[in-house]
Amino acid sequence: MMCVTLLFREDQIMTSHNIDVLAVGNAIVDIFVQCDDDFLVANKIEKEVMTLLDSAASSKLYAAIRTLGKPQLISGGSAANTAVGVVNFGGKANFVGRVHDDDLGIAFRHDIIAAGVGFDSPPARSGSPTASSIILITPDAARSMNTCLGASIEFEATDLELSNAAAAKVIYLEGYLFDAPNGPAIFNEAARLAHLHGSKVALSLSDPWCAERHRAALRDFTTNHVSILFGNEEEVASFCQGEVNNAISVLLGTIDEVIVTRGPKGAFVGARENSFEIPAMPQGAVIDTTGAGDLFASGYLFGRTNGFDLMQAGRLASLAAGEVISHIGARPKKNLKELLARL
Repeated sequence: MMCVTLLFREDQIMTSHNIDVLAVGNAIVDIFVQCDDDFLVANKIEKEVMTLLDSAASSKLYAAIRTLGKPQLISGGSAANTAVGVVNFGGKANFVGRVHDDDLGIAFRHDIIAAGVGFDSPPARSGSPTASSIILITPDAARSMNTCLGASIEFEATDLELSNAAAAKVIYLEGYLFDAPNGPAIFNEAARLAHLHGSKVALSLSDPWCAERHRAALRDFTTNHVSILFGNEEEVASFCQGEVNNAISVLLGTIDEVIVTRGPKGAFVGARENSFEIPAMPQGAVIDTTGAGDLFASGYLFGRTNGFDLMQAGRLASLAAGEVISHIGARPKKNLKELLARL
């Protein structure tokens, strides 16, 4: 049972935080298949970019990939993957997202609860089917995501009422969610709840095109509400319309902690008072980079909500990313608690 401390200060209610991360995002079933670059060209797929598809286009692409072999289905979604990673480290995480009462929705719900993540949102009994993402992996381990958002774009701000946000140390938002019609309202409600209960807001920029599409609104949101920002080099450069190092300097002027992943070059982890370059820590050959950023975020957020300093959290994040890129799929296959001994 949640314990509420009886201390009120203006409009803020101080609450006992017994959930490390409340992850808010799209509930998606990932469909993985390996292909070559010719297949991408033939199907007009932009490499290493997340492309939004309607249900008809998604069905057509799904038919095409079945000629390549049997696809692998794994429950996913960026924020959901991060929540699973936090739990795998030994932390506590809840997820908020919308699924439909269909086969994919049942599969998603079963998988995330089986992973130890709290998921209180009931399935929708009307509206669009559960979202899916067809992820094409080329021999160079690059992934190109083709996403049909389905029920996830019908997510509403009121869904957060079922999330036990009062107990969260950090409310983590995925940038992809801003594309939904109710995305800005959901972000604003998350910020309101974070302020009300004394939580921090973390945000992943998710995709360079997402950062570009919503640049003005997201810049305003990050300046006013975000304490921890995640992005890769291309995303932060797009977000700030400038060279990546200058972008980092700009972001550090308004955000407490800025994390920029650099692929095989590692990552930058910084706060206003100090910063670190964290090396990449692959756990074997790179097979599939899907979920690398999601698991990086899980390691960092677990670390920062459990007493680790910036550098320790950054190293833990790099180790987690290094594990997930060593196999197909965006969920860890080994117990991430083992990585704690490698700090």
